[in-house]
Amino acid sequence: MLKFIFSKRKPSNKEIIINAEMLEKRVALLENGRLEEFHIERTTEQRLVGSIFKGRIKNLEPGLKAAFVDIGFEKNAFLHYWDIIPESTDTTFEAVETKGSKGRGNREGKPRPTMNDIPKLYPPGTEVIVQVTKGPISTKGPRITTDISLPGRYLVLNPYSGQSGISRKIEDPKERSRLRDILRNMTVPDGMGVIIRTVGAGQSRRYFVRDLALLVDEWQKIAERIKAAPVPSCVYQEPGLVYRTVRDFLTEEVDRIVVDNNEECERIRSLVGQISNRAKSKVKLYDEPNPIFERFNVDRQIEDAFKRQVWLKCGGYIVIDETEALVAIDVNTGRNKSGANLDRTILQTNLEAAEEIARQLRLRNIGGIVVIDFIDMKSPRDRQEVTNRLRDCVRRDKAKTHILPISAVGLTEMTRQRQEESIRDAVYEDCPNCGGRGVIKSSETMSVEIQRSLTKIMRNRDARNGEFTIRVIVHPEVLDRLRSQDEELLVGMEQRLSGKLSFRADPALHKEEFKIVNHVTGEELK
Repeated sequence: MLKFIFSKRKPSNKEIIINAEMLEKRVALLENGRLEEFHIERTTEQRLVGSIFKGRIKNLEPGLKAAFVDIGFEKNAFLHYWDIIPESTDTTFEAVETKGSKGRGNREGKPRPTMNDIPKLYPPGTEVIVQVTKGPISTKGPRITTDISLPGRYLVLNPYSGQSGISRKIEDPKERSRLRDILRNMTVPDGMGVIIRTVGAGQSRRYFVRDLALLVDEWQKIAERIKAAPVPSCVYQEPGLVYRTVRDFLTEEVDRIVVDNNEECERIRSLVGQISNRAKSKVKLYDEPNPIFERFNVDRQIEDAFKRQVWLKCGGYIVIDETEALVAIDVNTGRNKSGANLDRTILQTNLEAAEEIARQLRLRNIGGIVVIDFIDMKSPRDRQEVTNRLRDCVRRDKAKTHILPISAVGLTEMTRQRQEESIRDAVYEDCPNCGGRGVIKSSETMSVEIQRSLTKIMRNRDARNGEFTIRVIVHPEVLDRLRSQDEELLVGMEQRLSGKLSFRADPALHKEEFKIVNHVTGEELK
C-alpha cells in the first residue's frame, strides 16, 4: 500500500479529504485549503435518493394530480403526474439524435400520453418502476419519478427515454459541437438515451464509449432484478458516499484524494483505476496520529460554517435562519466601516456575501425557497452586479438553482433543488429545552403564569373547606425568582385569597413546567 508523508508545504489547489469511520463517512472538498463542499453519510441509514424501486400505485389524487406509490416504506411515495410523463418538462439538456435510439413516446408511432390519460393508464394496483428524486423530509414521504436515470462518470443513461443530449452547463459552442458529433456517432441501445455530464467536457470519445458499455451492463442487471423482484422492493441502490465522490468530483483539477482508512483507500484506487490508471497515483493513505479532519483544518471550518452568524473577510457578516418553509439570509456591514464611499462599502459587502451565500448553500445542503436580504443599494447597476455575482457563484452547484432579480423591497428570491434533509437536520436534533424554538420562557414569565394559575385555583375552591395549603413544585431557577423578587406578591396573595402556599424545587422539571398540588392529599390541582 502506497503511503503518503505529509509535509508542511502549502495545500494543493484542489484535494478531497475522506474520513471513513464505522458509523459515519465524511467527505470534504478543499480548494487552497478552504472548505468548498461537505458531505456526510451514516452507515446505518438507507441511501434513498437515486435508488430504484419496484412499487405499486396505492391511490390517485386528481386534485393534487399525483399518485401515491407503495415502495416498502411507512409513508407512500409521492409521484406527480408530470413525473410519470416527464419528457416534455425536461430542459436540463439539448436533445441530440443518436444511432439506435428511439423516443419512448413514439416508439410505436403512438402519441405521448397527457395528464388526463394518467388515471386510465395507471389505475390503483398498477406496478411501476420508479426512482427516488427526493428523500423523506420532515413529515413528507419520498418523491419519485418514472423517468429512470443511471449516472456514470461521463454519461447519464436514460433506459426508458430515447432522448440524448448535452448538459447545458457546458457552454462553449465549439465544445458542444464536438460533443454533439460524438453523440450522433455513438450506438445507443434502442429506446434508450444518454446525456453527457458536465465533467465530460474535453474528454475523448473512448471515455464515453467505455462509460456507456458499463452503464448498459449495469442496467441489464437491474432489469433482471426487476423481473424477479416482488412488489414492493428495491432493485437498485445508489452507491455509497465514497463511490459517488470519486464518480462526481474526481476531475483533472483534483490534485489528490486523501483517505484515512486502508480498506477504503484500496477501494478508491480500484474505482479510480476504472476511470484512469494515471489518476490512481492521486489516492493517498493518511496514517498520522491526528484525526484527518483536524490535520487538514476541516473540523474548525465546519464548526465556523454551521454557525448562525458567518463572518466575511471584509468585516461584514451574514445571518442564516432555516425554517420548514424557507431559508432566510440577512446581510450586514458589521465591522466593515472602512472607506469614505458608503455605496462602495455596501457593494463590497454584498458581493462578498453573495459568494459566501453560494458556498453556505452547498455546505449546509439547504434548499427550497431562499430569501436573501442584501444591504440596500441605490444604484441599479450595483444591484445587477450583486445578482450576477450570485448567479456566477452557484454555477458550480450540482443542485439546480433559479435566481430572481432583486425585488422592489430589496429582497433576492431564489430556489435550490432539495433532494434530502439539510446537514443541520441530519446532524442536529431539536433542543429538549426549547423544542427547536431557540428560546425558553424567562423566570419572570413563569412567575406570572404560576401566580395566574394559583389565583384561579384558590378562587374556584370550595369556600366551605376554609383555608387550605397548596404546594407548588417548580424548576430551581424559577424558585430563586419567587423567593428573591416575588415573595411579597405571594404573601399578599395568601392573605387576599385565604390560603397557604409552600414551594419546592425539582431539578427534573423543565423550566417551563410546574405542578400545583394539594399539600394534604397530594392531588394535582388544575
